[in-house]
Amino acid sequence: MKYMRYLSIALLLFVGILSTHAEVKDDGLILYFSFDNTNGNKIEDETGGGNDATIIADAEISDDEVVFGNGALHCDTNASSVTVESFKELEEYKDNTFLFWLYFTKANSGGWDQIIAKKAPGSDRSPGIWTCNRVPLYIHYRYQPGNQGPECAGPTGENSIYEIGKWYHIAASKKGGQLTFFVDGKQTQQNNVPADHAQGVEKLYIGRTNYNSAKFYLDELYIYNRSLDNNEVNSVMNGDLLPVEAQDKLSTTWGHLKTQRN
Repeated sequence: MKYMRYLSIALLLFVGILSTHAEVKDDGLILYFSFDNTNGNKIEDETGGGNDATIIADAEISDDEVVFGNGALHCDTNASSVTVESFKELEEYKDNTFLFWLYFTKANSGGWDQIIAKKAPGSDRSPGIWTCNRVPLYIHYRYQPGNQGPECAGPTGENSIYEIGKWYHIAASKKGGQLTFFVDGKQTQQNNVPADHAQGVEKLYIGRTNYNSAKFYLDELYIYNRSLDNNEVNSVMNGDLLPVEAQDKLSTTWGHLKTQRN
């Protein structure tokens, strides 16, 4: 009887977890890439929306020893490029949140080295995410019009420096005219941005656009068409809000492993 009671409780918890995942999946998540594998040059959009990414040049899914789980996107040359074709939710969001794990392999080149860019007609800043054009490493995160946002955001605030060879969880949540920047689940700064930023039919890029690619591993990219708060950012970072069924990933994998590794 005791065994059956425990089994029943476990089943209820499991069903509850899957229900939570389903709710999270539908609550503003418009793109999710685990970067665990490819199908040719295609990377699956694991929201089920069908907005798969395409490897254009010099990027790969890697299982190098620095990578946890099955894989991460590796961009290691100036030409490294991955694209996602335009779709309605990506064209129309105003509030939004981008979250991803990032591991720099080389210092900034002295130019603007691209990490991610959502383009719009006449703009590459919806948002545009680069390494700031200073050596060694900062993140420049901008919206148009006005080219507003963090100038050189670091792991503990403006002008602090990222280390090469270390995983960081990066999140930036835009709500109205304000962007809140998080590193490893902690808010590090807030910046003014245009409430009505440039948007429209253009691709999303990882790596090279008209700027050379930064050099990095990137993993677990989530894009929401709403602003996530601090608790939600931490839940995503810790793997608590999985957008698909658990498969080989449990809520104790990426976030906890990377935090322990660092």
